[in-house]
Amino acid sequence: MSTSRRADGSRLLPVPHVTLYALEEELAGREPGLITALTDAVVSVYGDWARASVEVRLIGVPAGRWARGGAAVTRAAPAVTFGLREEVFARDDAATVVARLVSALTDAVTAVFGDGCRDEVLVELVGQPTTRSGLGGTVIGQGQ
Repeated sequence: MSTSRRADGSRLLPVPHVTLYALEEELAGREPGLITALTDAVVSVYGDWARASVEVRLIGVPAGRWARGGAAVTRAAPAVTFGLREEVFARDDAATVVARLVSALTDAVTAVFGDGCRDEVLVELVGQPTTRSGLGGTVIGQGQ
């Protein structure tokens, strides 16, 4: 597995991980558009330097495996989980960054799935402590 590097050759740490969950039949065929839209959404907040480190995972949930209220659903708006370093939440501009991420990711999803799902698109921002995450067998917060 290759490691992304900055222009100066230093190693990029895993910054943004975008995971989108959608019903498989609604996801099928939309993958290229989603990958582009979700990556562009992150770049719109972080800047173009982050593009090479944005990791997008698209998870298609088969029929009968997404349920609400104890019953399988036939329609569900996509849900997005965005993993980022927890330090972002301690920044002075954290509220602005959070609002921009939620808005940009929601816009990306609705650009591909249609505006009809906007009110139900869930975006969860999950902070990862670098001292409890690893890359290549090494704890990320050690010496980086």
